[in-house]
Amino acid sequence: MIEEKNKKRVEQSEEQVNIQELLFRYLIHWPWFVASVIICLAVAWGYLRLITPVYNISATVLIKDEKKGGGANMSSELERMGLDGFVSSSNNVDNEIEVLRSKSLAGEVVNRLGLFVTYMDEDEFPVRELYRTSPVLVSLTPQEADKLPGRMEVSMVLQPAGAMDVQITVGEKEYRKRFENLPAVFPTDEGTVAFFANNDTTASVRPENVAKERHITAFINRPVSVAKGYASSLSIAPTSKTTSVVVISLKNSSTRRGMDFINKLLEMYNINANNAKNEVAQKTAEFIDERIGIISKELGSTEQDLENFKRSAGITDLSSEAQIALTGNAEYEKKRVENQTQINLVMDLQRYMKGNEYEVLPSNIGLQDAASADAINRYNQMQVERKRLLRTSTENNPTIVNLDTSIRAMRSNVQATLDATLKGLQITKDDLAREANRYSRRINDAPTQERQFVSIARQQEIKAGLYLMLLQKREENAITLAATANNAKIIDEALADNNPVSPKRMMIYLAALVFGVGIPVGIIYLIGLTKFKIEGRADVEKLTLLPVVGDIPLADEKTGSIAVFENKNNLMSETFRNIRTNLQFMLENGKNVMLVTSTISGEGKSFISANLAISLSLLGKKVVIVGLDIRKPGLNKVFNIPKKEHGITQFLTNPTTNLMDLVQPSDINKNLFILPGGTVPPNPTELLARDGLEKAIETLKQNFDYVILDTAPVGMVTDTLLIGRIVDLSVYVCRADYTCKTEFTLINELAENNKLPNLCVVINGLDLQKKKYGYYYGYGKYGKYYGYGKRYAYGYGYGEKHGCKK
Repeated sequence: MIEEKNKKRVEQSEEQVNIQELLFRYLIHWPWFVASVIICLAVAWGYLRLITPVYNISATVLIKDEKKGGGANMSSELERMGLDGFVSSSNNVDNEIEVLRSKSLAGEVVNRLGLFVTYMDEDEFPVRELYRTSPVLVSLTPQEADKLPGRMEVSMVLQPAGAMDVQITVGEKEYRKRFENLPAVFPTDEGTVAFFANNDTTASVRPENVAKERHITAFINRPVSVAKGYASSLSIAPTSKTTSVVVISLKNSSTRRGMDFINKLLEMYNINANNAKNEVAQKTAEFIDERIGIISKELGSTEQDLENFKRSAGITDLSSEAQIALTGNAEYEKKRVENQTQINLVMDLQRYMKGNEYEVLPSNIGLQDAASADAINRYNQMQVERKRLLRTSTENNPTIVNLDTSIRAMRSNVQATLDATLKGLQITKDDLAREANRYSRRINDAPTQERQFVSIARQQEIKAGLYLMLLQKREENAITLAATANNAKIIDEALADNNPVSPKRMMIYLAALVFGVGIPVGIIYLIGLTKFKIEGRADVEKLTLLPVVGDIPLADEKTGSIAVFENKNNLMSETFRNIRTNLQFMLENGKNVMLVTSTISGEGKSFISANLAISLSLLGKKVVIVGLDIRKPGLNKVFNIPKKEHGITQFLTNPTTNLMDLVQPSDINKNLFILPGGTVPPNPTELLARDGLEKAIETLKQNFDYVILDTAPVGMVTDTLLIGRIVDLSVYVCRADYTCKTEFTLINELAENNKLPNLCVVINGLDLQKKKYGYYYGYGKYGKYYGYGKRYAYGYGYGEKHGCKK
C-alpha cells in the first residue's frame, strides 16, 4: 500500500514541479548566468564583426506576354504598317523566367563583368573584398579561366615606388615575378595573366600612389562555376498570376556587384531576345539582297540593249495597229514574267530547304501563294521556339523531341505546299504562253525592227518593275529590324535593401542571450541528473511518504559529538527541540521506546541518538540511551566512557545479571543515563533474538521515562530488524550529500512490510552555507555547526567503501 502511494507521489512530483524550488536552484548560481551571457554576447559581437553581411538586391521587370497583355505587341504594330510576317515570337512568362535564370545567360554576364575574378584586401581585419575598388586589375580570358584545374590565387604586394611583386598559385604550381610598372603580362602554363592599373575614380589608391606596402590577393575561378553559383542564388518570381511583372532578386555581399549583375542580366536578355526575334527578318534581308543583285544586273543589261537598238535602228514610234497587238501581247508577257518570277522563287525556296534543316526560311519575299506563305510563317515560328527552348534545355528534352517531330512534319507540309504551288504555276505558265502566242501571230506582220524594239522595251519594263518591288520589300524588312522593342521593360531598377538579410544582428544577439542563459541551465540540469545523493528535505519528500521529523544542519567539527547544551538557544539546540516535539506527538501514551538507525555507517545515527537523549533529559525526564550496535559500540566514544567491557551484552549473555548495575549516569545531565554496548560478542544476532532483550527493555521502561536505542545500520546487518519487535517508534537517519537516493527503496520497503514500527525520517548534515536547502530559522551563526569529516566518520567495517549505484 505504501509502495503504491510512493509511486503516486513520485509521479505527482514529476508532473508538478515546485516553481520556487526550481527558481531557487538556478538563481543561486547567478554568477554563472552573468558570466555565460557576457561571454556569449561577446562571441556574438565578434562573429558580427568578422562575418561579411549579405544584402538582398532586387529589380522589378515587365515581361511581354501575349496572354497576359504584358506591353504592346510589336506584331500588331507591324500589321498596321502592312509589315506583318517578319517577326514571329510567342512569349510566355514561365518560359522567359527560365531563360533569365539559365546558366548560359548568367555565364555571359559573368564574362562581361569579369565576376570570376575577386579581390581581397589582406591589410584589413577582417579581410575586406574590393569590388571595382582594387588599385590593380587582374585579367585572364574566360576561355583560359574555364580550363583552370582549380582556383588560381594571385598574391600582389604593391610597393610605395610603384613596383609590384606577384606570386601566382595554381594547385601545387607557383610562379613568382616582380614588375617595375604597369601594365604588365605574366605568362604561365595555365594562361597569360595581365595586370592593369585601375583608372576608375572609385578605386581606393592607384598603384603608383600607395604610401605604404599593400597586400592584395586576387582569386580567379572558373567562370562556369561562378555562373552556376549566381544562377542558383538568383530568385525570379512573378508578382501575381494575372500579370507578367516579375521580381528579380539576388543575395550578395556587395550591393554594387549585385546591382551590376542584375542590370547586365536584363541587358543581355534583351539583346538575345531581339536577336531571336530578328532572325527571320535577317534571313529575308539576305535573300532579298541576293535577288536584287541578280535583277540589277539583268536590268542594266536590258536597258543597254534598248539604248543600242534605238541608236542603230532610229526607232521613235510604233503604228497604232501594231501598238494594240503589242500592248495585249505585252500584258501577257508581263504575266508570264511574273509567273516565271514566282516559279523561280518557289524553286529557290526548295533549294534553300535542302541544306538548312533547322534554320528559318525567308519570309515575305514576294511569294503570292497565301497557303505557302502561311505554311512558311508557321514553320519559322516553330524553329524560333525550338532555339529559345534550347537555351535552357538539351536536345534530349521530351519537349524538344516532340517539337522536332512537329518541325519535320511541318517541313514536309511546306515542301508539299511548294510542290503544289509550283505545279499550279506551271499550268498558269502554259496558259499564258498560249495567249501570248496568239498575240504574237497578230504582230508578225509588224516590221522586224519595231517588233524587236517593243520586245526589248517590254523586257526592260518588266525588270524595272521587279527591281522596284524588291527594293520596296527590302525597305519594309529594314523597318522591321529597326522597330524591334526590348522584351523586358524595367519598372524598378536594381536596388539593394538598407538592412542586410544575413546576419540578422538582433537575431544573433537574441540567440547569444538564449545560449548565455541556456548553457548554465543545461549544465546545472546535467549536474542535477548526475546527483545520486539526497540534498535536503525536498529530495526526501519526493522519495518517500514517511514523515520527516527534522532537518539537522551541518555543525563545526570543533564542537564534538555533543551539540545540545542546557540554557543555550543556538540553532542546533532548537533543531533537536523541534525533533523532540515531533517525536512526542508521534508516541502514544505509555509508549516510550525509540529506535535510531540508518542505512549505512557514517550517516550520524549515534550523533542523533545522543543529542536527542540529551534534549529529552532537559525536559526533566529520565532518559537512558542504550548502545545496541553491539558489533561496533559507539556510545563510549560519544560520552567518553572508559570502561568498554561494561554494557548490555553482559546482560544479554547472562540474563541473571542486574541490568541497572550496568547503567551509568552521564556527566552532561543528571537525568541522562547511558547503557553502552559492552564487549563485542561473537554471536550478536543470536543475542538480540533471545528473550533477554525483551526483559532488558521492560526493566528500562519501568525505571526511565524514555528509552532510546542506538542500533546498527539496517542496510548492512539484520540486527536492527530483530530489535524492531520491542520498540514503539523508529527514527531513520539519512545524511545530506551522503545518503544515496536508491537507499530509500529499502526505507519504503521496511515501512510497507512494517518491519520497523512507526517509522519516521531525520535528515542530518545540511550544509546551509551552500544555500540549496531553502530557508531555515534558528539561532546562532550558520557556519559553525556539527560535522563529521574524516575525524568523526562512523565506520563499521561491514563492507566496502560507500558509493551510490547509478
